[in-house]
Amino acid sequence: MVLAVFLYTQYFFTFNNLRGTLQEGPINSPNGEYTANTYYRTYGGAAGGVNIWVQITNNTDHKTKVIYYSNANSHFSISWNGANTLAITNEDPNYPESDNSINLDVRNEIYDRYGLACQSLLMKNDYKRCFKK
Repeated sequence: MVLAVFLYTQYFFTFNNLRGTLQEGPINSPNGEYTANTYYRTYGGAAGGVNIWVQITNNTDHKTKVIYYSNANSHFSISWNGANTLAITNEDPNYPESDNSINLDVRNEIYDRYGLACQSLLMKNDYKRCFKK
């Protein structure tokens, strides 16, 4: 049974069950084709932390997808760097090794700090490049 849960988590992961609180957005891309929203969810009580993710909406077909998932650092922001590139800053100046900042092409790139999306068989058709820490 433990093996089955492990295999399911490792290879059949999706972002479909994420539920959180809107942090920032909506922020429209310069050409209006995409909209970015960021969400967060706390975990672990007083000793826990915060997970944060970026969801993109394609304003033509109204489909949404998560392109970024990580633990949150003290400085988090998003901004558009052209029509298709979202600059995500997620850093803590006191802990440079915790920097999870990246520029993503919202059409075909994703970032999952923990790497589950990168190895998921269910998500392989959702991106061309997947980044992980």
